[in-house]
Amino acid sequence: MKKLSILFFILMSVTTFQAQTKVGDATLPNKVAFNGEDLTINGAGIREKFFFDIYAGGLYLKQKSSNATAIADADETMAIKLHILSGMMSRNKMAGALRDGFQKATNGNVGPLNDRIEKFIGFIKDEIEVNQIYDIVYEKGKGSVIYKDGKEKGFVKGLDFKKALFKIWLGNKPADKNLKKKMLGS
Repeated sequence: MKKLSILFFILMSVTTFQAQTKVGDATLPNKVAFNGEDLTINGAGIREKFFFDIYAGGLYLKQKSSNATAIADADETMAIKLHILSGMMSRNKMAGALRDGFQKATNGNVGPLNDRIEKFIGFIKDEIEVNQIYDIVYEKGKGSVIYKDGKEKGFVKGLDFKKALFKIWLGNKPADKNLKKKMLGS
């Protein structure tokens, strides 16, 4: 009986270990669910700046894909998980990075999105701390939702907004080219 218990423990440990992806100092789940839809990790990597690991980022989709444009343009539930790794990421720096990312994602044409961009950034009210988890989720039929440590902070409607939001990481001028490649499974 004791041998059976040990074998069961080992099997459970292996299963639990395989259900996660280690990315730098972060561990991301291989599966998440939002809006009643199961998503699987497509790829994950580290956002670096000046040789510092800022956050681990993972892209979650219903079906794996390496086509960045098709992913960003798709009207289906998907998510980007950000696990904060550095105290260098503050609320103000995140807000600035999002504004800059929207500028790049829209080739400077943020006018039609500006009010929604500011609304979305406004959901990040508290200071950002190491090991916090932000989920940026497009929930089909609802909009782009931001979760902090599993709690919904708010959402913004519009597929046009979602496309620009996901192009911050997956567009032609991504926040981090290496992170984009990793999220696309390369």
